[in-house]
This record gives sequence, C-alpha cells and structure tokens, in this order.
Amino acid sequence: MSVAARNVLRPDGPAKLTGAALYVADKPDPEALVAALVLSTVARGRLVGLDVSAAEAAPGVHQILGYEHMPRLTPLPSPPMGHTVLPMQDPVVHYEGQPIAIVLADSWYRARYAASLVRARYDSVERPISFGEAEEVPAAGPSMLRADADVLSGDVEAGIAQADVVIDEIYTTSDRHANPIEPHGTLARWDEGRLVVHTTTQGIALTQQTLAGLFGLPPEDVRIESRYVGGGFGSKAYVWPHIPLTAAAAKASGRPVRLVLTRAEMYTLCGHQPATWQRVRLGATSQGRLTALEHSGSHPTSRAADYHIENMTQAAVALYASPAIALHARVQQVDRPAPTPMRSPNEAVGMFAVESAMDELAHRLDLDPVELRLRNEPAADPMTGRPFSSRTLEACIREGAHRFGWSPRPPTASVREGDDLIGWGMSACAMEVHRGPASARIRAHADGRIVVETGLEEIGTGLPAMVQAVAGEALGVAPEDVHVRHGDSTLPAHVGGFGSMSTMGIGSAVYTAALDLREKLEAAGGLAGLRQTGITELSAEGAWAPEPTASATGASRDFSTHVYGAVFVEVRVDAELGLVRMNRCVGVYGAGRIINPLAARSQLTGGIIWGYGHALLERSVLENDRGRFLSKNLAGYVVPVNADIGDIDVSFVEDDDRRTSALGAKGIGEIGANGVASAIANAVFHATGRRVRDLPIQIHDLL
Repeated sequence: MSVAARNVLRPDGPAKLTGAALYVADKPDPEALVAALVLSTVARGRLVGLDVSAAEAAPGVHQILGYEHMPRLTPLPSPPMGHTVLPMQDPVVHYEGQPIAIVLADSWYRARYAASLVRARYDSVERPISFGEAEEVPAAGPSMLRADADVLSGDVEAGIAQADVVIDEIYTTSDRHANPIEPHGTLARWDEGRLVVHTTTQGIALTQQTLAGLFGLPPEDVRIESRYVGGGFGSKAYVWPHIPLTAAAAKASGRPVRLVLTRAEMYTLCGHQPATWQRVRLGATSQGRLTALEHSGSHPTSRAADYHIENMTQAAVALYASPAIALHARVQQVDRPAPTPMRSPNEAVGMFAVESAMDELAHRLDLDPVELRLRNEPAADPMTGRPFSSRTLEACIREGAHRFGWSPRPPTASVREGDDLIGWGMSACAMEVHRGPASARIRAHADGRIVVETGLEEIGTGLPAMVQAVAGEALGVAPEDVHVRHGDSTLPAHVGGFGSMSTMGIGSAVYTAALDLREKLEAAGGLAGLRQTGITELSAEGAWAPEPTASATGASRDFSTHVYGAVFVEVRVDAELGLVRMNRCVGVYGAGRIINPLAARSQLTGGIIWGYGHALLERSVLENDRGRFLSKNLAGYVVPVNADIGDIDVSFVEDDDRRTSALGAKGIGEIGANGVASAIANAVFHATGRRVRDLPIQIHDLL
C-alpha cells in the first residue's frame, strides 16, 4: 500500500486564525511571575558586582536573582544546548548579551523597567577576538556534523594541472539571524518536585532530556508542552539559556515564571548563521568536464566551550562527477554568541560558492550553464562511490529549464527594458538526507473517531495535515476525520522538528501504526463490529528509525541519499540605481514521495523567499571592537516582504525513495532555500556583466 498525494488543509488553521491557539506568551497562568533579563554589556570579562537597589525599590518587583542565587545546574557531557556554558552559574562573561541577572515582577512592563535599573560592574574586560583575527582550527570532533575536517578523493593538484580552464575565487556570506514571528519564550512551574515547561521548541524530547539532566530529575518528572510554535527556522532546535533559566527562576522563587525574550535579546541568545569565507577551485577540460573540485571554508564560532559547525563544504559532496574532490572545513573561535543551524544550514551557504563558481566556469568555456551541469552528472556518489538511493538532479534541471523557457538564453546583458537590465540565472541544489527516530499511537473509537497521538512540534510546516493524510489513506478514511494530538512529551516521542526529517520519521511511524490498526479493525469487523461487541476502542503503536548502520545524523552508510532541485530566476536590475528585483523564479525538486502537495509547495515557496533574503537583503553587522551585533531589530535587519517577490513556480519530479523511508518520502523543509542565492547572483552577472561574490548583493556592488 502506498500513500497517495492529496491536498490536505491544515487542521490547526482555524485555531490559529481565530486566536484559539495558545502560544507561550498567551497561555494563562495567574500565579506566574514575569521575568526580564539583565544582559552583559561587555563581550569578554568578569562580573564583580550588581547594584540592584533601585531595581528592588521599583513597583511590582518580587525578586532579583544573580548567579549566586540560582539553583546549581548539573553539567552534561554533550547537551543539545546552543550555549553549552551553563547560564548564570558563575561570573565569567563569554559574549555580549549574556544573561547576568533575572528580575521577577508582577507584569512585563514592571519587570522590563526594573531590569533597566540594574547596574553591573566588571573587571578583566578585554577587547573581543573577532572573525579574521583568530587562528583557524580544523572543524571536526565528536559533536560536529562531520567526523573529519578534510575529506579527499583523488589528486586535486594533478586535476588542476591538466585542466584547460581553472576557476579559483573567494566567496563570502554575512552573519544572519532567524526572525520567527513568535519570540522565544518559556513558562515553567514546579509541582511537587516535577517540572512542567511550556516553551517554544523544535525538539520536545531533546528539551525534556536536557532539563532532566540539568536539574537531576528522571525524564518522566519533566513534562514539556509545545503545541504551537510560531516559526523556528532552526533557532528553536537547541535548548537556549532562557529555558533552563526560567525553570531555575521558578524553583528559586517558588512561583511559576514566564520569560518571553525581546526581539533584541533573540539576537544574542538564540543563535545566528555565521559569516563565511570560502574558496572554490575548479578545473575543467575545454569540453566542460571537471578534472578537479576543491572547496575550502571558514567561519567564526563561539570561543566558549563546545561550538557549532556551519558545514558549508557539504554542498560539494554529491553534485558533480570529478576524478578529484577536496573539502576543507575550518573555524575561528571568537568572542561572540554561539551560531546555530539556520534554514538552510551547510548546503545553502556552500551552494552559493560552488554554484557561482560553476557559472563562472560556464562563462569562461562559453558553455550554457545548464549544459555544463548535465555534462558532469555522476553515475554514483563521486566522493564515496556509493549508489544513489534515488537521483533526480538531471530531471529537475531539464524540467526547470523547460518550465522557465531557458533555451535559448539571451547573450549576457543583451536585454533591456527602459531602465532595467534583465538577466537569467540558474543553480543546481542538493541536500543530504538526515533522519531520526519517531513513534506514534493511533486509536479507533467505537463512535468513529480516529485519533493519532505523537509528540511532534507544529512550527508552521503543516505536520498535523501530513499525519492526517498518512493515517487517512492507510485506514481508508477521509483525512479530515483523523484527529491529531501533538506537542507534549507525554505523547510518543520523535527526535525533533528540524533537519527536514519529520515527514520521514513521523510519517513512517504513523503509517506503521495505521497498518497495524487496520488489521485489528478488519479482524473485529470494522468500526461497526466494535460497537456490536461493546469494545470502546482499538489502538496500535508504530515506530520507525534509520537502519542501525546509519550515521549519527541518520544518513545512510549504504547509499548516497539526497534531496535535489534546480532553481531558475529572472532578475531586473535598475541600471541607474543598482536595485535588484527577482521578477520570477522556477524551482523544481526531487524530494521523494510528496504526501501533501499543498503544504509542500507552500514550504518550498517560503524557502525560495528565504533564499531571496539571503541573496539581496539579510546581513547582521557585528561591531568588532565591542563584540556586539548592531541593529537588533527588524528596522535594521531587512527581510523580504510581499512587494519584493515576483512570480514563483514550484513543482516536483517523480521520486519514490523507499531506501530512505517507509513512505518513500524525503525532507523538503530546507531544500527550498538552497541554490536561490547563487541563481540570483548568476542572473545579476548575466544582466550586468558584474560578478558579485559577496552576500548580500548590495547597491554599491552594481553602481
């Protein structure tokens, strides 16, 4: 049995539209104190004192907690925490914007006002080390996304030596911040030694396990609720300081505590995508066959304790056939907040460099960019030799070129309409498939109700509708007749709503449970048989996990497993003002079996818009001497709006990858953001003749 694609409306839509959906800031708790943070104003130093006299005298203040007042947290060996230094456990300051005190009051305004009155004294203050000033070290280790910083296949230098054409260029991207519509927040209370936390998280099970470890509790004594999350984009995948701090403040005060971060606080306490420096070397014959591909990258990360890797060189591992490939990943440990995976980490950043270089190679060879990519299509994974679980890149490129009307592409800078120069660009894209375990429970009630229970997080991606589609098809009922309970650690767990792995894991678990329940129902004579025999309900449980030989991230060790896509864009560049607009975009994807086309197209459209922001708008400026981000708001950090976006056409090629999941599905959450920035940069070159190798592309780059 297979799950047929069917457009399913989101069951959570009415609750969100009417305001019935309760987020962390909305959930009523009349006993809760409201918390506000006091943050460090230095990036590197030591806290020696807090003057809280004025704050304590402010109206409505209940308590002010410094590090010496906080419950002690238990250090964990490898916690899924963004800032792995435990918050407010000692006086050492590791980054600007680090929490140094918590004010508890009876209202948000009073807590914020009192927090503004706290005065901190520091010593041992030093100028922070910035990106470009620190030593580069190999990006590898047990907590990294890759085991080795250097991955080699073949002899790159020999390949470069025998090439007819060589591309050797530097590309850079900027620091960026996720800005979900719902700010990060936590509501925590203690009930007879048990901890109950309602928080904004993409990982309910991970949050439960982490808090249990930090507070020395068995996991069953920690309950995490996260029914609705107003966007995350990776920023809510880790356990950031506000979560354990709120729980610790509730324990210290003896009252429930609610802490909702301000937009500015999210710029230091919830991660960011780090700036990158990348070098790409390509060698090719005069016929456009690659002889060598080398991709080196470096980025800043936090000097404090463990650190996150932006695995940008992952982008090159499975795109093109080349007899020699070399990947080198480095980091610089600096005095800044820790970075985090952000839609889309790794490949989206690295794809800009690799696919820009491929466009430069096509131009040097006077070869169409589509044809160059097709000539370098590999028969097997070029790094490992493993067979592909499924391979749809060529199909995506051909279908995308057809839908866009690519051939024949006009010559460079040959089309002008009024003040606008019109350019076309394209990019291939791919993303390695990560997978994680999931479980689900499904119940059939004698009154006809079908209920699925799973601990999934609904972060705006439409997962409850996917669950309805899978369960409904397997049981032979309409999707809207399936009710989904989710967002609670008391329900069957899954690894988390990140890494584009939820449909594969949760969908496969629900599918397995539904097939089991169907057999039980058939044996009982269906729902009518239940009523006749007096049985009130039948239930079944399902679980799914990657094969035991899979990597730590669930990637297959037997097959090369990837999601693929091709992006074609048309830009208009104002010749006088240097303004760039994306007039239209075509994205075609091979992402396994598409369960809910309506939600899938929505996800990929959003990813393309995200990629547009990466290419042309988004940039967090770091003030190096003070180690702080400027413009910690949406006035100084520009994101796309409706007026920026032209026509977007999203479609899929046939793909059914049962080697990857029981459903044949893969992930789509992040692939939409991949390849867009490079396609836009390539289109800008086609329109203007100017090659921009630094993101975002700015007006002064084109004047």
